Order: sequence, then structure tokens, then C-alpha cells
Amino acid sequence: MVASVAGTLVDGRISRARPFRAPHHSASMAALVGGGLKVRPGEVSMAHLGVLFLDELPEFQRTVLDSLRQPLETGEVSVARANAHVTFPARVQMIAAMNPCRCGHLGDPALGCSRAPRCAADYQAKVSGPLLDRIDLHVEVEAVTAADLTLPPPAEGSQEVAARVAAARALQTARYQDIKARTNAEIDGEALERFATPDEPARQLLARAAEAMRLSARGYTRVLRVARTIADLGGADTVGRVHVAEALSYRRRAPVG
Repeated sequence: MVASVAGTLVDGRISRARPFRAPHHSASMAALVGGGLKVRPGEVSMAHLGVLFLDELPEFQRTVLDSLRQPLETGEVSVARANAHVTFPARVQMIAAMNPCRCGHLGDPALGCSRAPRCAADYQAKVSGPLLDRIDLHVEVEAVTAADLTLPPPAEGSQEVAARVAAARALQTARYQDIKARTNAEIDGEALERFATPDEPARQLLARAAEAMRLSARGYTRVLRVARTIADLGGADTVGRVHVAEALSYRRRAPVG
């Protein structure tokens, strides 16, 4: 239906592939979340139930990025215009990529610029804290060298990982069949307390970490969801200390410098 409203159906045929959208960082707010004189869905709605990939995240206009905060939280976009008030679905998996600084060589004495680490702090500050708080996994990826390309493939390949993910998704579908949710990412309130309450050692770790890391209420909830997912991927019935510890590690951002 979203594709039909946007006028992107090819010969009127419905696609069975999950959408993947990768807008350029010059995209306007209307292009990203929807709008225009004749209100049309934006990229976040075109990616509904699929992936929204934002490359070079700090290069997007800050106001444009912040317009994603509500869709990422609620799974829908409300566009209000003088002639129309429209709500589009927008439940996406947002994946973003960025360099640590503008030159991209932070931590490399030979290639890094003379303004490090200040340049990295300025560059990373272009993405607001509330938006970062809505991103569950922060992963620093080291630069790939030519020597890395000669290494043997990892012991666990993509097919094995895909099988574990599919098993975890099936488990969640069965778990939430009586409530309006399909995945751990969609639960909150009583459902979160019922299905993602950690055991006592994990609860103590989370309490200490919440204070030390100054987790917001949103961040605390998201850590629990990620910990529940990690437990599902490992086939564990209970959210334990190791699952909470791994989920917390993804909330940390690498220090600048």
C-alpha cells in the first residue's frame, strides 16, 4: 500500500522482497519522513518492515535526522499539512554508518589531521544525543587492511548466522502471539517486564551500569530488549548477567582520541 501511494509499483505488481532504502545525505526532511504539496510517504515509510540505511550519518542535516526520532520510537509518521493530515507506517531497522571524524583517520598518527581529537568531537556532535539514544547497537569497526583480505573466512558463515537469527525470530513470534508484537523490539510496559526481566545478578549489573553510564529511561528499556534478543540467539530461557553485559557494551561509544 505504501508503494502504491508513492507510485512506485512496477506494472501494478506487488514485490515480495523486504524494502531496502539508502537515501543520499542531501535528502530533505520531506524526502526522508514524507510531505510535499500532495503528501507522499518518505524514505522511512518506503522502508517499512525493511532496512533504512543512512551512510555518512553526520553529513545529513541535523534537523532532518532529528525528524526520525518520532518514527523510530513509534513505528509511524504523522504528516500534518493545511490540506491533509496523514499517518504512514514506518517500522524500520535503521542502520547508519559514519567515520569517526571528517578526515576518517582518527587514531592514525601518519594520516590523521592536526586537529585531532577535537575534530572528532565536533564531527560526532553533529548527530544529536536523543537520536543516538534510539540506536541500540553502537559498533566500532576497525579499518580493513590489504592483509586482512587474505585471512581465511570466519568459522561461522552467513548461512549459519541466518539460521540462528531465523530461529530467534520464530521463538519471538511464538512468544508474542497473544499480544500485538512480533519481535523483542516492539515490547514495552508489562510485556517487557514479563518476558525480559533479568535474573538477580543481571539486574544488579544493570542497576550499577544505569547509574555509571547515566542511561535514560529509553536507554534502560532498550538494553533490556537487546539483552532478551541476545539470550534468544543463544537459546537461553532467562536473561542472564552475560546477556546484559553484552547489551551494555553496545551502548558504549568509543572515547574520542
